[in-house]
Amino acid sequence: YSPKLYAKTLEAKTPHTTMAVLTSSSQNLQVHRFPQDHYIDSLRWLPQLSAFHRHIILSAFDSESSTSSLQILNSSNSSSNPPELTFQSSLTTPSRITSLTTSQNPNKPLIAASTFSGSLLLYTADLVNGSLEFVDSVDEKGFHLGRVNGIDVSENGSEFVSVGEDGRINWVSFVGGGLSTRKVFDSNGLVSYVAVKWASPVEFVSGGLGFGLQWWDQRRPGGPVSQFKANWTRGTTSGIVHSIDIHPSRKHTCLAGGSSGTVFAWDLRWQQQPIMLSGVGTSDLPILSPSESDVWEVQYDNYTTSSNYRNVSESRVLPAMICSEDGILAVIEQGEEPVELLAEPCAINSFDIDRQNPSDIVCSLEWESIAILTRS
Repeated sequence: YSPKLYAKTLEAKTPHTTMAVLTSSSQNLQVHRFPQDHYIDSLRWLPQLSAFHRHIILSAFDSESSTSSLQILNSSNSSSNPPELTFQSSLTTPSRITSLTTSQNPNKPLIAASTFSGSLLLYTADLVNGSLEFVDSVDEKGFHLGRVNGIDVSENGSEFVSVGEDGRINWVSFVGGGLSTRKVFDSNGLVSYVAVKWASPVEFVSGGLGFGLQWWDQRRPGGPVSQFKANWTRGTTSGIVHSIDIHPSRKHTCLAGGSSGTVFAWDLRWQQQPIMLSGVGTSDLPILSPSESDVWEVQYDNYTTSSNYRNVSESRVLPAMICSEDGILAVIEQGEEPVELLAEPCAINSFDIDRQNPSDIVCSLEWESIAILTRS
Protein backbone atom coordinates (compact mmCIF):
# COMPACT_ATOMS: atom_id res chain seq x y z
CA TYR A 1 0.00 0.00 0.00
CA SER A 2 1.20 3.52 -0.78
CA PRO A 3 -0.85 6.45 0.60
CA LYS A 4 0.14 8.43 -2.49
CA LEU A 5 -2.18 6.27 -4.54
CA TYR A 6 -5.08 7.20 -2.27
CA ALA A 7 -4.55 10.94 -2.40
CA LYS A 8 -7.56 12.92 -3.48
CA THR A 9 -9.22 16.27 -2.91
CA LEU A 10 -12.76 16.34 -1.59
CA GLU A 11 -15.15 18.23 -3.80
CA ALA A 12 -17.60 19.12 -1.07
CA LYS A 13 -16.73 22.18 0.96
CA THR A 14 -16.96 22.32 4.73
CA PRO A 15 -20.30 23.81 5.90
CA HIS A 16 -19.97 27.37 7.14
CA THR A 17 -22.99 27.46 9.45
CA THR A 18 -21.99 29.39 12.55
CA MET A 19 -23.63 29.97 15.90
CA ALA A 20 -22.10 32.43 18.34
CA VAL A 21 -22.71 32.35 22.08
CA LEU A 22 -21.45 34.76 24.70
CA THR A 23 -21.27 33.55 28.26
CA SER A 24 -20.42 35.70 31.23
CA SER A 25 -18.44 34.33 34.15
CA SER A 26 -14.98 35.20 35.41
CA GLN A 27 -14.09 35.58 31.73
CA ASN A 28 -16.01 36.21 28.52
CA LEU A 29 -16.26 33.27 26.18
CA GLN A 30 -17.31 33.25 22.54
CA VAL A 31 -18.32 29.89 21.06
CA HIS A 32 -18.76 29.27 17.34
CA ARG A 33 -19.99 25.89 16.07
CA PHE A 34 -19.43 24.55 12.56
CA PRO A 35 -21.44 21.47 11.52
CA GLN A 36 -19.53 18.80 9.58
CA ASP A 37 -20.66 15.86 7.46
CA HIS A 38 -18.30 13.32 9.02
CA TYR A 39 -17.07 12.03 12.36
CA ILE A 40 -13.97 13.83 13.72
CA ASP A 41 -11.53 11.55 15.52
CA SER A 42 -8.94 14.19 16.42
CA LEU A 43 -7.90 17.75 15.57
CA ARG A 44 -5.00 20.13 16.15
CA TRP A 45 -4.10 23.75 15.51
CA LEU A 46 -1.25 24.18 13.05
CA PRO A 47 1.39 26.91 13.57
CA GLN A 48 0.03 30.36 12.84
CA LEU A 49 1.02 32.28 9.72
CA SER A 50 -0.91 35.48 10.48
CA ALA A 51 -3.16 36.91 13.15
CA PHE A 52 -6.26 36.51 11.01
CA HIS A 53 -5.64 33.21 9.22
CA ARG A 54 -4.98 29.97 11.02
CA HIS A 55 -5.18 26.34 10.02
CA ILE A 56 -6.65 23.25 11.64
CA ILE A 57 -5.61 19.70 10.81
CA LEU A 58 -8.21 17.04 11.56
CA SER A 59 -8.67 13.33 11.08
CA ALA A 60 -12.14 12.48 9.76
CA PHE A 61 -14.09 9.26 9.34
CA ASP A 62 -16.98 8.78 6.92
CA SER A 63 -19.17 6.01 8.35
CA GLU A 64 -21.18 5.61 5.13
CA SER A 65 -18.15 4.84 2.97
CA SER A 66 -15.92 3.60 5.83
CA THR A 67 -13.13 5.87 4.61
CA SER A 68 -10.75 8.00 6.67
CA SER A 69 -8.95 11.20 5.75
CA LEU A 70 -6.76 14.02 6.97
CA GLN A 71 -8.13 17.47 6.22
CA ILE A 72 -6.85 21.03 6.46
CA LEU A 73 -9.34 23.78 7.29
CA ASN A 74 -8.67 27.50 7.27
CA SER A 75 -10.00 29.53 10.18
CA SER A 76 -10.23 33.24 9.42
CA ASN A 77 -11.20 35.87 11.94
CA SER A 78 -11.19 39.62 12.46
CA SER A 79 -12.19 41.92 15.28
CA SER A 80 -15.40 42.91 13.50
CA ASN A 81 -16.53 39.56 12.04
CA PRO A 82 -17.15 36.10 13.47
CA PRO A 83 -14.74 33.36 12.37
CA GLU A 84 -15.26 31.37 9.20
CA LEU A 85 -14.09 27.83 8.63
CA THR A 86 -13.33 26.78 5.06
CA PHE A 87 -12.14 23.48 3.65
CA GLN A 88 -8.76 23.56 1.86
CA SER A 89 -7.50 20.06 1.14
CA SER A 90 -7.73 16.41 2.06
CA LEU A 91 -5.84 13.13 1.70
CA THR A 92 -7.43 9.74 2.21
CA THR A 93 -5.62 7.53 4.73
CA PRO A 94 -5.31 3.73 4.59
CA SER A 95 -6.83 3.23 8.02
CA ARG A 96 -8.75 5.15 10.64
CA ILE A 97 -6.60 7.55 12.67
CA THR A 98 -6.12 6.86 16.37
CA SER A 99 -3.78 9.71 17.33
CA LEU A 100 -2.61 12.95 15.74
CA THR A 101 0.37 15.15 16.55
CA THR A 102 2.16 18.05 14.82
CA SER A 103 5.51 19.78 14.94
CA GLN A 104 5.68 23.55 15.40
CA ASN A 105 7.72 24.36 12.30
CA PRO A 106 5.90 27.47 10.93
CA ASN A 107 7.04 26.90 7.36
CA LYS A 108 6.14 23.27 6.69
CA PRO A 109 4.98 21.57 9.89
CA LEU A 110 5.18 17.80 10.09
CA ILE A 111 1.98 15.89 10.84
CA ALA A 112 2.21 12.38 12.27
CA ALA A 113 -0.82 10.11 12.49
CA SER A 114 -1.10 6.63 13.99
CA THR A 115 -3.73 4.17 12.80
CA PHE A 116 -5.97 1.28 13.79
CA SER A 117 -4.04 -1.01 11.43
CA GLY A 118 -0.73 -0.48 13.27
CA SER A 119 1.03 2.03 11.04
CA LEU A 120 2.50 5.51 11.39
CA LEU A 121 1.89 8.07 8.63
CA LEU A 122 3.93 11.24 8.14
CA TYR A 123 2.81 14.30 6.15
CA THR A 124 3.88 17.89 5.63
CA ALA A 125 1.48 20.83 5.44
CA ASP A 126 1.97 23.78 3.11
CA LEU A 127 0.23 26.56 5.05
CA VAL A 128 0.55 29.08 2.23
CA ASN A 129 -1.38 26.91 -0.21
CA GLY A 130 -3.31 24.96 2.43
CA SER A 131 -2.21 21.61 1.04
CA LEU A 132 -1.05 18.27 2.43
CA GLU A 133 1.75 16.09 1.09
CA PHE A 134 2.46 12.49 2.04
CA VAL A 135 6.08 11.96 3.15
CA ASP A 136 6.55 8.41 4.41
CA SER A 137 4.98 5.64 6.46
CA VAL A 138 6.01 2.89 8.86
CA ASP A 139 3.87 -0.19 8.53
CA GLU A 140 6.30 -3.08 8.28
CA LYS A 141 5.80 -6.26 10.25
CA GLY A 142 7.04 -5.92 13.81
CA PHE A 143 6.36 -2.20 14.22
CA HIS A 144 3.01 -2.67 15.98
CA LEU A 145 0.52 -5.52 15.98
CA GLY A 146 -2.93 -3.97 15.85
CA ARG A 147 -3.92 -0.52 16.95
CA VAL A 148 -1.33 2.18 17.69
CA ASN A 149 -2.96 3.98 20.60
CA GLY A 150 -0.73 7.02 21.02
CA ILE A 151 2.02 9.03 19.36
CA ASP A 152 3.98 12.17 20.23
CA VAL A 153 6.58 14.32 18.46
CA SER A 154 9.69 15.74 20.12
CA GLU A 155 10.35 19.47 20.40
CA ASN A 156 12.85 19.37 17.53
CA GLY A 157 10.17 17.82 15.31
CA SER A 158 12.36 14.95 14.08
CA GLU A 159 11.66 12.18 16.60
CA PHE A 160 8.46 10.34 17.43
CA VAL A 161 7.49 7.81 20.05
CA SER A 162 4.54 5.44 19.62
CA VAL A 163 2.71 3.08 21.99
CA GLY A 164 0.25 0.34 21.16
CA GLU A 165 -2.27 -2.06 22.59
CA ASP A 166 0.23 -4.82 21.78
CA GLY A 167 2.48 -3.54 24.57
CA ARG A 168 5.15 -2.26 22.19
CA ILE A 169 6.90 1.10 22.41
CA ASN A 170 8.77 2.33 19.34
CA TRP A 171 11.06 5.25 18.62
CA VAL A 172 10.88 6.74 15.11
CA SER A 173 13.36 9.20 13.61
CA PHE A 174 12.79 11.44 10.61
CA VAL A 175 16.21 12.20 9.14
CA GLY A 176 17.17 12.83 5.54
CA GLY A 177 13.60 12.74 4.28
CA GLY A 178 12.85 9.21 5.49
CA LEU A 179 11.76 7.34 8.61
CA SER A 180 13.81 4.88 10.64
CA THR A 181 12.54 2.92 13.64
CA ARG A 182 13.89 1.27 16.77
CA LYS A 183 12.05 -0.86 19.31
CA VAL A 184 12.28 0.63 22.80
CA PHE A 185 10.31 -2.03 24.67
CA ASP A 186 8.03 -5.00 24.06
CA SER A 187 5.91 -6.38 26.90
CA ASN A 188 4.86 -9.30 24.69
CA GLY A 189 1.22 -8.41 25.25
CA LEU A 190 1.40 -8.36 29.05
CA VAL A 191 0.82 -4.58 29.18
CA SER A 192 -1.28 -2.37 26.91
CA TYR A 193 -0.18 1.24 26.49
CA VAL A 194 -2.70 3.96 25.61
CA ALA A 195 -0.94 7.36 25.82
CA VAL A 196 2.57 8.76 25.53
CA LYS A 197 4.27 12.16 25.92
CA TRP A 198 7.84 13.41 25.51
CA ALA A 199 9.35 14.97 28.65
CA SER A 200 12.80 15.82 27.24
CA PRO A 201 14.87 14.95 24.16
CA VAL A 202 15.64 11.54 25.73
CA GLU A 203 12.75 10.98 28.19
CA PHE A 204 9.06 10.25 27.77
CA VAL A 205 6.10 9.01 29.82
CA SER A 206 3.63 6.29 28.88
CA GLY A 207 0.29 5.40 30.45
CA GLY A 208 -2.42 2.80 30.20
CA LEU A 209 -4.41 0.32 32.26
CA GLY A 210 -4.77 0.68 36.01
CA PHE A 211 -4.02 4.42 35.93
CA GLY A 212 -0.38 3.38 35.68
CA LEU A 213 2.41 5.66 34.39
CA GLN A 214 5.94 4.74 33.31
CA TRP A 215 8.91 7.10 32.94
CA TRP A 216 11.41 6.07 30.26
CA ASP A 217 14.96 7.31 29.66
CA GLN A 218 16.61 6.26 26.40
CA ARG A 219 20.02 6.53 28.10
CA ARG A 220 18.94 3.65 30.33
CA PRO A 221 17.39 1.02 28.03
CA GLY A 222 15.65 -2.18 29.05
CA GLY A 223 12.61 -0.81 30.86
CA PRO A 224 11.12 2.22 32.61
CA VAL A 225 13.38 4.03 35.06
CA SER A 226 10.42 4.87 37.27
CA GLN A 227 6.83 3.66 37.57
CA PHE A 228 3.67 4.85 39.22
CA LYS A 229 1.08 2.22 40.11
CA ALA A 230 -2.24 3.59 41.27
CA ASN A 231 -3.32 2.35 44.69
CA TRP A 232 -5.93 4.87 45.79
CA THR A 233 -8.83 2.83 44.37
CA ARG A 234 -7.99 -0.19 46.58
CA GLY A 235 -8.87 -2.55 43.75
CA THR A 236 -12.45 -1.33 43.39
CA THR A 237 -11.93 0.51 40.11
CA SER A 238 -9.97 -0.46 37.02
CA GLY A 239 -9.07 2.75 35.23
CA ILE A 240 -7.27 3.71 32.04
CA VAL A 241 -5.03 6.70 31.37
CA HIS A 242 -6.25 8.18 28.06
CA SER A 243 -4.10 11.30 27.85
CA ILE A 244 -0.83 12.70 29.23
CA ASP A 245 0.68 16.19 29.23
CA ILE A 246 3.94 17.63 30.52
CA HIS A 247 4.57 21.35 30.92
CA PRO A 248 7.88 22.53 29.39
CA SER A 249 8.77 24.51 32.51
CA ARG A 250 8.02 21.63 34.93
CA LYS A 251 9.19 18.47 33.24
CA HIS A 252 9.31 16.59 36.54
CA THR A 253 5.50 16.64 36.76
CA CYS A 254 3.24 14.53 34.56
CA LEU A 255 -0.46 15.33 34.13
CA ALA A 256 -2.81 12.44 33.35
CA GLY A 257 -6.52 12.08 32.56
CA GLY A 258 -8.57 8.92 32.26
CA SER A 259 -11.60 6.91 33.34
CA SER A 260 -14.32 8.09 35.74
CA GLY A 261 -13.39 11.75 35.37
CA THR A 262 -9.97 11.10 36.89
CA VAL A 263 -7.30 13.79 36.50
CA PHE A 264 -4.11 13.57 38.55
CA ALA A 265 -0.51 14.71 38.56
CA TRP A 266 2.53 12.51 39.17
CA ASP A 267 5.50 14.43 40.54
CA LEU A 268 8.82 12.58 40.26
CA ARG A 269 10.05 14.32 43.40
CA TRP A 270 7.26 12.70 45.41
CA GLN A 271 6.48 9.52 43.51
CA GLN A 272 4.45 7.52 45.99
CA GLN A 273 1.24 9.52 46.05
CA PRO A 274 -0.63 11.16 43.14
CA ILE A 275 -1.89 14.72 43.36
CA MET A 276 -5.60 14.25 42.70
CA LEU A 277 -7.38 17.01 40.80
CA SER A 278 -10.64 15.32 39.81
CA GLY A 279 -12.52 12.04 39.79
CA VAL A 280 -11.70 8.83 41.62
CA GLY A 281 -10.27 9.34 45.08
CA THR A 282 -11.38 12.96 45.48
CA SER A 283 -14.43 12.23 47.65
CA ASP A 284 -12.56 13.56 50.67
CA LEU A 285 -11.93 16.89 48.96
CA PRO A 286 -14.49 19.74 48.98
CA ILE A 287 -14.25 20.06 45.18
CA LEU A 288 -16.71 18.78 42.61
CA SER A 289 -15.40 16.88 39.62
CA PRO A 290 -16.55 18.47 36.35
CA SER A 291 -16.99 15.04 34.73
CA GLU A 292 -17.93 11.54 35.84
CA SER A 293 -17.04 9.81 32.57
CA ASP A 294 -13.86 9.20 30.55
CA VAL A 295 -11.54 12.17 30.21
CA TRP A 296 -10.41 11.81 26.60
CA GLU A 297 -7.82 14.56 26.60
CA VAL A 298 -5.96 16.72 29.10
CA GLN A 299 -3.65 19.68 28.46
CA TYR A 300 -2.03 22.32 30.62
CA ASP A 301 -3.93 25.58 30.14
CA ASN A 302 -1.37 28.30 29.50
CA TYR A 303 -4.08 30.96 29.21
CA THR A 304 -5.24 30.47 32.80
CA THR A 305 -1.64 30.11 33.95
CA SER A 306 -0.25 33.21 32.27
CA SER A 307 -1.96 35.75 34.53
CA ASN A 308 -0.46 34.43 37.77
CA TYR A 309 2.32 32.09 36.65
CA ARG A 310 5.04 33.71 38.76
CA ASN A 311 2.88 33.37 41.87
CA VAL A 312 2.24 29.63 41.42
CA SER A 313 4.23 27.54 43.88
CA GLU A 314 6.54 24.83 42.53
CA SER A 315 4.58 22.29 44.58
CA ARG A 316 1.26 23.36 43.06
CA VAL A 317 -0.06 21.80 39.86
CA LEU A 318 -0.56 24.29 37.05
CA PRO A 319 -4.15 24.71 35.69
CA ALA A 320 -5.32 22.10 33.19
CA MET A 321 -8.10 21.75 30.61
CA ILE A 322 -10.02 18.53 29.96
CA CYS A 323 -12.66 17.22 27.56
CA SER A 324 -14.86 14.24 28.35
CA GLU A 325 -17.26 11.58 27.12
CA ASP A 326 -20.19 13.32 28.85
CA GLY A 327 -19.64 16.51 26.87
CA ILE A 328 -17.66 18.65 29.31
CA LEU A 329 -14.86 21.06 28.41
CA ALA A 330 -13.53 22.53 31.64
CA VAL A 331 -10.53 24.10 33.35
CA ILE A 332 -9.32 22.37 36.51
CA GLU A 333 -7.11 24.11 39.04
CA GLN A 334 -5.76 22.52 42.18
CA GLY A 335 -7.81 23.53 45.22
CA GLU A 336 -10.32 25.54 43.15
CA GLU A 337 -13.79 24.90 41.76
CA PRO A 338 -13.62 23.76 38.11
CA VAL A 339 -14.57 26.31 35.45
CA GLU A 340 -16.95 24.79 32.91
CA LEU A 341 -16.47 26.18 29.40
CA LEU A 342 -18.83 23.87 27.50
CA ALA A 343 -21.51 21.37 28.51
CA GLU A 344 -22.64 19.56 25.36
CA PRO A 345 -25.34 16.86 24.94
CA CYS A 346 -22.70 14.70 23.22
CA ALA A 347 -19.10 13.67 23.79
CA ILE A 348 -16.23 16.09 23.20
CA ASN A 349 -13.66 13.78 21.65
CA SER A 350 -10.63 16.05 21.41
CA PHE A 351 -9.51 19.64 21.80
CA ASP A 352 -6.43 21.77 21.30
CA ILE A 353 -5.24 25.05 22.79
CA ASP A 354 -3.44 27.36 20.37
CA ARG A 355 0.17 27.57 21.54
CA GLN A 356 0.68 31.04 20.10
CA ASN A 357 -2.70 32.37 21.26
CA PRO A 358 -3.81 30.26 24.26
CA SER A 359 -7.07 32.21 24.46
CA ASP A 360 -8.24 30.20 21.42
CA ILE A 361 -9.47 26.60 21.66
CA VAL A 362 -10.76 24.22 19.02
CA CYS A 363 -12.65 21.03 19.90
CA SER A 364 -14.56 18.27 18.14
CA LEU A 365 -18.09 17.32 19.13
CA GLU A 366 -19.30 13.77 18.62
CA TRP A 367 -22.39 14.99 16.76
CA GLU A 368 -20.19 15.96 13.80
CA SER A 369 -19.35 19.54 14.71
CA ILE A 370 -16.29 21.67 15.33
CA ALA A 371 -16.41 24.34 18.03
CA ILE A 372 -13.98 27.27 18.19
CA LEU A 373 -13.83 29.10 21.53
CA THR A 374 -12.23 32.47 22.23
CA ARG A 375 -11.63 33.66 25.77
CA SER A 376 -11.21 37.28 26.78
